[in-house]
Amino acid sequence: MLKVAVVGCGGIANGKHMPALAKIKEVEMVAFCDLQRERAEKAAKEFGADGARVYTDYKEMFAKEKFDVVHVCTPNKSHADISIAAMEAGSHVMCEKPMAKTYADALRMVETAKRTGKKLTIGYQNRFRSDSQYLHKACRNGDLGEIYFAKAHAIRRRAVPTWGVFLNEEEQGGGPLIDIGTHALDLTLWMMDNYKVKSVKGSVYKKLGDQTETGNAWGDWDPKEYTVEDSAFGFITMEDGSTIILESSWALNTLDVDEAKTSLCGTKAGADMKDGLRINKAEHGALCVTKPDLKAGGVAYYDGTTVTPGDAEARQWIDAVLNDTEPVVKPEEALVVTQILEAIYESAKTGKQIDF
Repeated sequence: MLKVAVVGCGGIANGKHMPALAKIKEVEMVAFCDLQRERAEKAAKEFGADGARVYTDYKEMFAKEKFDVVHVCTPNKSHADISIAAMEAGSHVMCEKPMAKTYADALRMVETAKRTGKKLTIGYQNRFRSDSQYLHKACRNGDLGEIYFAKAHAIRRRAVPTWGVFLNEEEQGGGPLIDIGTHALDLTLWMMDNYKVKSVKGSVYKKLGDQTETGNAWGDWDPKEYTVEDSAFGFITMEDGSTIILESSWALNTLDVDEAKTSLCGTKAGADMKDGLRINKAEHGALCVTKPDLKAGGVAYYDGTTVTPGDAEARQWIDAVLNDTEPVVKPEEALVVTQILEAIYESAKTGKQIDF
C-alpha cells in the first residue's frame, strides 16, 4: 500500500487528484497539507485513510513523516520548493501543471529528481483523453509522416477564472499562457516528439482585463486584481526547421474557441481536434477526411465513459511507482514546455526573439 500525502487542498486537488487517487486500491492518502487548515481537514475527512493527519506547513509534515508519494497541488510559485523538499525527503512526486513558475525552478526540479533517484511527473492529464491517445499512436506509427507545422490551441471567448490566485502574477507567473496554453503546448510537442527548440518570438496582451461588464462565464472580474495577461501568442521554431504557433487567451473577441487542442500538418497527412478528431489526407487521387470513433474504450471526460483523463493519469502514475517504470509525462518534457512559455513572456517584454 502506497502512502500518499497531498499538499494543497484547493480546486485542482478536489477536482482531479484526490477523487482519482481514492479509486486506486493500492493507495491510501494519509496526510493533507494546506495553508488553510480547514481545507486540509475537509480533505482528510472526505478522502483520508483512518487517522489521516492534517498540516499547515509542508516542511513540518516532511520532517515528521515519510511518504511514498506526494501530490503537489499548490499555486505555481511554490511548485518547485515543495516538489524538491518532497523528493529530498524520499518521496516520488506528482506536481500539477505547469511544472514551475520559472525555467530555473523547473530545472532545479529535474536536477533533484536525478540526484535523488525519485520519480517526478507533471499533471498534463489531456494526454490521456481518447482523442489524444489515438492521435499520439498515429503519430508514433508515422501515419502523418514528418510533422513540420503545428498549432497549439488554448482560446476562450470569455472564461477568466475569478477564484483563487489565477489573476495574481506573483503567485502564478502569468495568465492564460501559463495556465491553459501550457496544456496545448504539451500536447503539441508530445505529438511531434520534438523538444529541441531553436527560437521563440512572443506577443502578450492585456487588452480586456480593465473592463468591468465582461459577460464572463464565472462572473465579472475585479480589474484591480487582474495583474496577468488576457492573451498571449508564440511563434516557435524548432532545430529541425518545423514551426509551432501557440495561441492562448482567457478573454478574446472571437468565436473560434478551442482549448487543450492541437492541429498538426505532416508530409503524409494532417490532423486536428476542431470537431472531434479529424485526420485529413489525399488518397487514391482524392482528398478525404476520416473521424475515428473514439467512444469505445475512451478516457475523455465528455465521451460517455466512466474513466476520466484524471483517473487514467493517476492510474498510470501509481503503476509507474509500483512497477518502477517511467511515467507518461517525463519531467524533461515538461521542462521544455516551461522554457518555451518563459521565452514567450521574455520576448514580449523585450520585443526581441529569444534564441536557445
